[in-house]
Amino acid sequence: MIRAVVFDVGECLVDESREYGTWADWLGVPRHTFSAMFGAVIARGLDYRETFQVFAPGFDLTGQREERVRAGRPETFGEEDLYPDARPALAKLRGDGLWVGIAGNQTVRAGGILRSLELPCDMVATSDDWGVSKPDPGFFRCVVEAAPCDAGEVLYVGDRLDNDIMPAAEVGLQTALIRRGPWGIIQQDDPEADRVPTMRIDSLAELPGRVAEFNAAGR
Repeated sequence: MIRAVVFDVGECLVDESREYGTWADWLGVPRHTFSAMFGAVIARGLDYRETFQVFAPGFDLTGQREERVRAGRPETFGEEDLYPDARPALAKLRGDGLWVGIAGNQTVRAGGILRSLELPCDMVATSDDWGVSKPDPGFFRCVVEAAPCDAGEVLYVGDRLDNDIMPAAEVGLQTALIRRGPWGIIQQDDPEADRVPTMRIDSLAELPGRVAEFNAAGR
């Protein structure tokens, strides 16, 4: 039985197009150029932060985040950046009696923004809150500790095979891989994308029904 569903943030609940666009602006790079290089970097299996090094060798993301805050141009997102299916899916799952959480590699500031959106969920947590980031198994152990059930009863929903699905499965969680965003599209044909996830989805609107089917089959 799936008793809890926990969602990644970027490209699962939040469309990060605008956020990355503002980084291109900060670097003084055309947005389509930054986007193209971003895709090329992750298609090679590299850390997405290598994109910044292409345009600004020695770039310190943490330091530059602070610089943006001081300049009055902080990273941000809002209701308009949520994918249209995000809020309804969370509400439906919670209405169906499941415990719903949000946990991703995010800053404390991003966690505050998520909480201010008052999404229908029981928990919002970030890697900064926990002091451990995906794909470290410790992150997913924190997910299990936060959820009111065993690891095998938790479904983690994410767009990345490498950062979300595989490490969550190794810790014993059920997983749902959503096909959207740069990683979701680039990694969609990886053989592991069929083998590892409990389920694959194209939209969060599918999720409540898929969870109900999974639970019915387990009864």
